[in-house]
This record gives sequence, C-alpha cells and structure tokens, in this order.
Amino acid sequence: MPVSNSPLIRPVSPDDAGEVLTVQRAAFVSEALIYGDPDMPPLTQTLEELRAELVENLGCVAVTEHRIVGAVRARLDGELLLIGRLAIAPDQQGEGLGTLLLDAVEQRGREAGATEAELFTGGLSEANQRLYEREGYHRTEETADGEIFYRKALG
Repeated sequence: MPVSNSPLIRPVSPDDAGEVLTVQRAAFVSEALIYGDPDMPPLTQTLEELRAELVENLGCVAVTEHRIVGAVRARLDGELLLIGRLAIAPDQQGEGLGTLLLDAVEQRGREAGATEAELFTGGLSEANQRLYEREGYHRTEETADGEIFYRKALG
C-alpha cells in the first residue's frame, strides 16, 4: 500500500525517546491483547531505559507532519544487524511504514558493515510474520515459547 504524506525517515536519537516510547506503547497494545500479556517488555520499558538504548543505535524513525509515527531499533553484533521493536502508530498501520523503516535500518546496517540482519516476532503475530517474509526474511528458528527468528542477507 502506498504511504500517505511521504514520511521523512531519519536516524533515531536519544532526544526521540519520549515520542518513540509513546508510539511503541500504542503499537504493542494489540500484541499484548493477542498474547494476554500486559507486562510485555515494550509496554514496561521506562523512558530512561529507552533513552539509554538509543545512545548508540542504528534505528530509524518515520516522521509525518512533525509527528513520529513509526520507529525501529537496531544494533550491530559483529556483522549481524539485530533489529528490534518495529513499532508503527496504530492509526498509520497498513500504510507501508514498516517496509520503509525496515529498508532504512537495513541500509544503515550495511553502511555499518552488517552482512546479515536478524529479527524475531511471536508465533501469534501473523501480520509481523507476513511483513518479514514479504521483505525477504527467512525463518531460522522457533523457540519453545513460540518466538520465531528470521534472517536476511544484506548483500
């Protein structure tokens, strides 16, 4: 689907922590409902924890009309880009922001020397699974508690 209002995709910074936390909490409410877990880490993370996490992060945010409407975090582990907490504001979901943010963070990873990306989602998170598979990620592992890990070459 086309993205409305052509969002600006830019690197995330610690100054974005408040808005990113707001988007993250709003986006993960639906996941909490799916899993019956109101205490999942994206919902309980503090502003201070998030700000510290963003100090050296390869993540990106999507900004539309001065509002952060999506965010993704990533860090480098050797040549592996570890992608996490892709979050899109509920009123912006289904508009292509997840694809834009994944593309941007993969590019930042390549520029930092990553040759492969890894991310994971829960077994009940079907929309996430469809997005990752559509974007070229391949299942590599499913844990006993239902988490599905995906990898993609960044060559």
